[in-house]
Amino acid sequence: MTYSRVIFGVPTPDPFLAGHSVGAVRTSVTRSFTFEAAHQLPWHSGKCRNLHGHGYRVEVTVEGPVGDDGMVLDFEEVEAVVRREVVDRYDHTYLNDLFENPTAELIAHDVWKRLEAADLDVARIRLWETVDSMVEVQR
Repeated sequence: MTYSRVIFGVPTPDPFLAGHSVGAVRTSVTRSFTFEAAHQLPWHSGKCRNLHGHGYRVEVTVEGPVGDDGMVLDFEEVEAVVRREVVDRYDHTYLNDLFENPTAELIAHDVWKRLEAADLDVARIRLWETVDSMVEVQR
């Protein structure tokens, strides 16, 4: 039985879900996080060759079947892993100390590898370097 409602503290079957196989469908859950970091790209011909910082936003999407509890994965679980593996590692750092070439593309790939190694079923990473520029890595 699939439960998606709680009434007076008791998980209750949702009549809408009774005839549907929600558990067989891949569903995604996305959380957004921010961190501040500096970097420079010495090889770059433009302004990026100079030391500068960004207010990065990273969106992490995980996917999987909807479980009997009505969730793919609790948002708090996603938050705990992303904070530990990504935000705590990058926030207020000089990214050149962590990467030979700290481009948004390579940072996004590193985020993917770290979260996958932490057993998140990652479907997509979006890394926003500015409000109008982002990199997307997806399956």
